[in-house]
Amino acid sequence: MVQDWLLKEHKVIIVGLDNAGKTTILYQFSMNEVVHTSPTIGSNVEEIVVNNTHFLMWDIGGQESLRSSWNTYYTNTEFVIVVVDSTDRERISVTREELYRMLAHEDLKKAGLLIFANKQDVKGCMTVAEISQSLQLTSVKDHQWHIQACCALTGEGLCQGLEWMMSRLRVR
Repeated sequence: MVQDWLLKEHKVIIVGLDNAGKTTILYQFSMNEVVHTSPTIGSNVEEIVVNNTHFLMWDIGGQESLRSSWNTYYTNTEFVIVVVDSTDRERISVTREELYRMLAHEDLKKAGLLIFANKQDVKGCMTVAEISQSLQLTSVKDHQWHIQACCALTGEGLCQGLEWMMSRLRVR
């Protein structure tokens, strides 16, 4: 018998501040290659199939003027991927504010949270531990969460993030 979670399409939103690497990650997932990107106005959407698990991934623009519309994508979202630019120490507090605003939203109360600490290939970037501390992740009690170091340009760490999401689906 086929498991129900294999047949269903799982909605995922990819959010984060502008220039964090959201679109690069989406297209690494869908085409396994780096594409030239420009700032996303609105959203990009791709279906990603991994081991018969179907994810519908929405990459949502992260510029300040667009963040107030993120909530229009929340309905039926099963996972939120937050992409953090590990080199952007100045704006990690803005990421934290946006993260907690999202987690408080009624439509996301059951969503799993995957944080990609992107740009880990850049010398002097924040470590996963630093990002976790800056985002105060240990205080997130109502959502299952995972933080994963990655490099969107090489794809390193991205599969581990997807594997975490699939493991969450299996235990439901």
